[in-house]
Amino acid sequence: MATDVPLVDAAQLLGELRRTFSSGRTKSEKWRSQQLRALLKMVTEQEKEICKALTLDLGKSEYETYACELAMLLDSCKLAIKRLKKWMSPEKRPIAVATIPSTAIVHPEPLGIALVVSAWNFPILLALDPLVGAVAAGCAVVIKPSEIAPATSAFLAKFIPMYMDKEAICVVEGGVQQITALLDQKWDKIFFTGSAKVGRIMMAAAAKHLTPVTLELGGKCPIYIDSTVDVKVAAKRIICGKWTCSDGQACLSPNHLLVEECFVPKLISTLKTTMVEFYGEDPRTSKDLAHIVNKNHFKRLTALLDDPATAEKIIHGGERDEKSLYIAPTLLLDVPLDAPIMNEEIFGPLLPIITVKGPDEAIDIISKEPKPLAIYVFTDNKAVQEKMVSETSSGGMVINDAVVHFLCPHLPFGGVGESGIGAYHGKASFDAFSHQKSILYRGFTIEVYARYPPYTTHKQKVIRALLGRDFLGLLLALLGFRRQE
Repeated sequence: MATDVPLVDAAQLLGELRRTFSSGRTKSEKWRSQQLRALLKMVTEQEKEICKALTLDLGKSEYETYACELAMLLDSCKLAIKRLKKWMSPEKRPIAVATIPSTAIVHPEPLGIALVVSAWNFPILLALDPLVGAVAAGCAVVIKPSEIAPATSAFLAKFIPMYMDKEAICVVEGGVQQITALLDQKWDKIFFTGSAKVGRIMMAAAAKHLTPVTLELGGKCPIYIDSTVDVKVAAKRIICGKWTCSDGQACLSPNHLLVEECFVPKLISTLKTTMVEFYGEDPRTSKDLAHIVNKNHFKRLTALLDDPATAEKIIHGGERDEKSLYIAPTLLLDVPLDAPIMNEEIFGPLLPIITVKGPDEAIDIISKEPKPLAIYVFTDNKAVQEKMVSETSSGGMVINDAVVHFLCPHLPFGGVGESGIGAYHGKASFDAFSHQKSILYRGFTIEVYARYPPYTTHKQKVIRALLGRDFLGLLLALLGFRRQE
């Protein structure tokens, strides 16, 4: 088990990694490309082992493992390999008039030694997708997988050193003591995926050393849906977004529905029918639903279901079995907004449905909560779509679907406020682990005499004209004339 490993000597580990980084080898395009190809090879060759680990940890099917973790990871590797040279190349920028003649560039350089702390719900993707960005940027990396997914943690600890440069990339297993020891050290970058509660701990630790952080946190992702949509398609997409992703145990999973009043009966009927179509009359026999990760989370979710404000609101599902960590996909109707289930991120297979009069009431409810990681808007009304875009704030938004924006490598993915700091995916992953160093090159051929003391009235006129881009005034000042006003 991941929690049984000896406590790491964090100072020694960082010292070894810093020696590797200081040697300069991680900065070369050759090394970065080799490591990305090695990661790609590991994921491809060890797919069966990965599936086995995710089944043990979360009961994930092979379909979900590939569709929701491996496919995206493979795409990230391939994109980084393809674009690496371009991402690494200095980018030319316009110069200021006052610096003519000169050349301005932005040169990306690796931040240094990065700590990637990943979550248990997508334990392969959330450990290795940030690794793609860190390696592409030229960083040395420590991955700290979640001890709540011990089989996956053990897989990473075993196979990453077999495929990748173990002097620059390593895995540290373990629980709270282990991460505490790591956070006592000075890192050049911390990338954390998890809850806002733990995110605050990460940020406090980083603040001691002014270490930059990327925090990918949770958020009570709402869906707004009105009567203009194709109800059958919408129901399928909602169910897929909620229950295909680790049975609702995902930061992007829809947390609750805000449904236009006149549409509620039709939507509920279609959701029920579609859920039976997807998972059968008895969902516990379905191989397409993950189980709750452990007993603590099971008890937390059943407590939400059994709360007096919630228990009488169940309209579908609600069955549970602690031995198999099973909770049925569950719908609840018009739970009070002050009920416990509506005041925390559910992170499970429970979906409250709240009746609203229209988009204004939905926006009012959303705006009273911390900014979510995503908002999902189901409507064919363009005006409503634009209203939701302009009058709400969230890490991301999807119109007429849920979760799928995570699949787009060219869309930066991240939260805002309580749902996170910073973003990654594609070029944004490279940028997350890079410092954009500005460089100005100058020669000795032209001198602006007016920049040097003693500062006369004439020199002041020249500088004002030069910095103000008043080229006629500059010419007149240089010729010794005064412009006629």
